[in-house]
Amino acid sequence: PSLSHDTNEVALKDAFSQHGDVIQVKVICHPVTGQSKGYGFVKFSSEKDAAAALEKMSDEVLDGKNIRVHFANSG
Repeated sequence: PSLSHDTNEVALKDAFSQHGDVIQVKVICHPVTGQSKGYGFVKFSSEKDAAAALEKMSDEVLDGKNIRVHFANSG
């Protein structure tokens, strides 16, 4: 996991929206505790925006942690 447990969907969207049109954000949480599992997904309106965000956000600090950014398989 590379997201801080304090990073929520609003913070994730705010950070990534600087680099493109974000249409969906999901932070994955434990079903019982509701605590973040330390990762999430950000969906952009275009592959171009997603590529720009991948380049700009990799190893950036968000809520005190260096985040890792990768493309996820769609579907």
